[in-house]
Amino acid sequence: MNAPIREILVYFVVALSSLFLTAYAVHMLVGGLVNPETEYALMGMACLVVAAAIAFMAWDVVRHRRGR
Repeated sequence: MNAPIREILVYFVVALSSLFLTAYAVHMLVGGLVNPETEYALMGMACLVVAAAIAFMAWDVVRHRRGR
């Protein structure tokens, strides 16, 4: 398998697992304390923040590899 494709696959798996763990952490913190709709909203907001951070890190890696 080509090295860049393998690297993209690794980044994709890490991103998915990070988003899953973020949603689970929010569920463990507020699950049962708030309405389910509020819990889902908080999980969505937290996952959006983490997804934005992951996207920024991926963009930064691509930018550095291309020499800015």
